[in-house]
Parts: sequence; C-alpha cells; structure tokens
Amino acid sequence: MRRVYLDNNATTPLLPEVFEAMQPYFMGKFGNASSIHHHGQESRAAVERAREAVAGMLGCRASEIVFTGGGTEADNLALFGLLQPGDHCITSTVEHHAVLNTCKHLESAGCEITYVPVDGQGLVSPDDIRRAVRPNTKLISIMMANNETGVLQPVHEIGRIAEQADVYFHTDGVQAAGKVPIDVRDIGCDLLSISGHKMHAPQGIGALYIRKGTHLRPMLHGGNHERSRRAGTENVPGIVGLGKAAELACKGFHDSSNVRIAGWRDRLERSLIDAVEASGVNGSGVPRVPNTTNIYFDFLEGEALIIALDLKGLAVSTGAACSSGAIEPSHVLTAMGLPPERARASVRFSLGKQNTAEDVDFALQLVPETVARLRELSPIYNREALVR
Repeated sequence: MRRVYLDNNATTPLLPEVFEAMQPYFMGKFGNASSIHHHGQESRAAVERAREAVAGMLGCRASEIVFTGGGTEADNLALFGLLQPGDHCITSTVEHHAVLNTCKHLESAGCEITYVPVDGQGLVSPDDIRRAVRPNTKLISIMMANNETGVLQPVHEIGRIAEQADVYFHTDGVQAAGKVPIDVRDIGCDLLSISGHKMHAPQGIGALYIRKGTHLRPMLHGGNHERSRRAGTENVPGIVGLGKAAELACKGFHDSSNVRIAGWRDRLERSLIDAVEASGVNGSGVPRVPNTTNIYFDFLEGEALIIALDLKGLAVSTGAACSSGAIEPSHVLTAMGLPPERARASVRFSLGKQNTAEDVDFALQLVPETVARLRELSPIYNREALVR
C-alpha cells in the first residue's frame, strides 16, 4: 500500500544529505568532543562547524548557540534560566505546552504569569503585550509560528516592545526554523529555541540562541560543556545532523523549494475547501509558515478522520503530537474562539521537503471521499442535512 506522510509538524524524516553527514560520527569518528587527542578534536571540529551553520541560519554569532536535547529543553532553559520567584512573565494562550507547562510550574514556584489572548485568526495583539508589561516584568515569551495552524506571530513588533520596556524576549522558533528566514538581530529577541526533528534533522537535538550578555542559570549541572551553559557530553551525530539541516534550510530560501512547498499547500487547501462542504481554514488570511494548513470538516470527529485516512495510507494529525489521545479539544483552536465541536473536527496537514506534487494528489483523492463516508455515519450530519 502506498503511504504518504503529511504530518511534518509532528516530526520530519531525515533528509539523505543529513544522514550522510551524520554517519561517520556513529562509528569511525566517535570521539568525545571534550577530549584533547585526535579523536576528540575531530569531533570538536564537527560540533563547531555545525554551530556555525546553525548561527548562519539564525543570523547570530556561533558563540551564541547552545546545543540542547530538543526544543522542549531549549524552551525550559530559556524560562527557568531567567525567571525567579517574584518575576513576571508574559506569554500567550496558544503556546506549545513546552512553554505553557513550564509557566504553570513557574507560577507554583512564585512567578507571576500573564497569558495574553489571541484573535479569531490566532494572532497575538502587540497592544495586549504592551498593556501587560509591569514594573516586575522580566520576560516576554511568544512563539514565532504556531505548531497547529502555522500562524506567524508579530515577533518583530513584540521585540520592539520588549526593547522599549527593557525586558527579555524569548520566542519559540521550533515550527519556524527552516521554513521561513530568521534573523534574531532583526527580530530583536534575546532567546530563540529550535528543534532538529522539525527541520529534517534527527530527534533528540535542538538549540537555544542566547544573545551575548544574557545570563541564564543552567538547568543541568556537571562539566563545562557549552561554555558552562548546558552540561553533558555533546551528541555529536545529532549536532552534525542539525548543522547540515540548517545548511539545507538556508539553501531552500534561495532555490525556491520553500515557494514550491507553499504552492502545494495552497493547492491542497483550496481544492479541499472546494471539494468538501462545511469546511474551512483555521488561521486563514494571516501570515503562516509555507507548509501548514489546519482545516475543519464540520459534522465529524477529527480523530476518526485521522484513523480512516491512516488505514488508506495518508498520515495527517489533529494537532500537536504530544497531545495525541487528549480528550479536550485543541487549546490553540479553542483560544481562537472555535467551538469545541469544530475544534475536534479540525485536521492539520503539514508538508516537508521530501513531499511531492503526487503526494498532494493522493491526499486530494482520499480526503473528500473519506469525509463523505464518515459524514454518512454521523447522526449530527444527518440531522443538519434534514434541517437544510
């Protein structure tokens, strides 16, 4: 059976070039990057080349990049590293749980957290951020791109607000890195998180940009790795993979591959809306990353659609992979004002560099017929049909 994967916001497959770059560091070039002999220095050189590549993708100095075990650790390091009891932090209601649950823990430890709302398209208002600033505000943490809708937040405006208020600004760039150009100097952020497995690097590797002069308390205590900012022997193969993925991402901004992905996303989106009644796009009409669309199909359960499509060879999702199996509807979609039944009827399609136009054709063939079949079984749809 043919299988097509359109759930790249959950995780991406390794690109062949990334795997090829990593391979030598699993066996032949196995040295500890902290060792001073040949084997160690060979690994150290690979780590520093990767650091340069990631810094090049983000527009910063290599010394401002700290490698982590993933995006969640990077988010945690940014927040726990800065905030102490009595400090105030501003975040949004649509953040990834890596930020939201960290904020809940910080609240229990004596920090004050303001959760600013979003509008019906999933956008944070910079004015709401400005009004939320207090004398004890230390940090603003607003994601760059939403993992469920792909909506891009006005981080440049928020960066200016943070600068004017003399507070730190962290942005979770996990779903933006590799999809849109990022320049941390232009944004004006002090901290930015990325994750390798969202951009065709391996799982278990990420990075945090820390602007020079920003002092974080380390979460892990041990050796002096990563300039004493993140203890633990470096994951050399993973770091090499992240560096190669960063190089390929920068290349994609110049060779039109991202434009091609955006075209496929738009065709998928338009064609499904045209083919399926009572459907629409969550977060339409505002800037989004080029690979993501979140579409509601009223009168059915999104989980049922996911399962039915998977049985036919198409992998998509209802939202964040870490929330799979959750009884409650998406916190992102309900924060946007969607009623619970529509939030539960929403499905995320996210493309990657490995996808093709034929993959989109496959989805366009399967989704409308599968939605129609599930709606025939839905008593809700039948009642609505009778009313019409």
